[in-house]
Amino acid sequence: MARKSPLPFDPIAEAARQWGLRWDGVAEMRAVTSLMRVQQLVLGELDELLRTHGLTFARYEALVLLTFSRHGSLPLGKMGERLQVHPTSITSIIDRLEASGHVVRRPHPTDGRTILAEITESGRDLAEKATADLVKADFGVGVLAGPDLDSLTALLRPIRLAAGDFRPDTAPTRSDTR
Repeated sequence: MARKSPLPFDPIAEAARQWGLRWDGVAEMRAVTSLMRVQQLVLGELDELLRTHGLTFARYEALVLLTFSRHGSLPLGKMGERLQVHPTSITSIIDRLEASGHVVRRPHPTDGRTILAEITESGRDLAEKATADLVKADFGVGVLAGPDLDSLTALLRPIRLAAGDFRPDTAPTRSDTR
């Protein structure tokens, strides 16, 4: 995940120094800026890796979501909710996957207003190959050991809960029926 030419200083540390001269909330600003920068770096690395498969991370996530679904298909609206993307974004993602032959659109069998995205065999194969490469690359976070990854996940969970990302009293379910 190293840059081609590292900066000669830590821009987040410098921003925190400058911030502290003007405002409160240095620790929060530094944490958020670090989180956002790491997200950019990891996503950039994963998108680069997935480019060899003709995917972006967003398209990969859509294929995996369909792979996890009971019937290999989901309504576009439900996909957008689960992937936390705007309806126009899920439409664009499915357009690209459909053009590549990895997904097909089908009418919902009981709701004429709903369109399903259904993964094809080539989509399943691609998801498997891309996943193998991501696992081999430790999803871009291989510099962290198992306990650190668990700690990072635990540290981020309260932020997700406070934002209403999910209900704390629920466990993962297979409620992805059409």
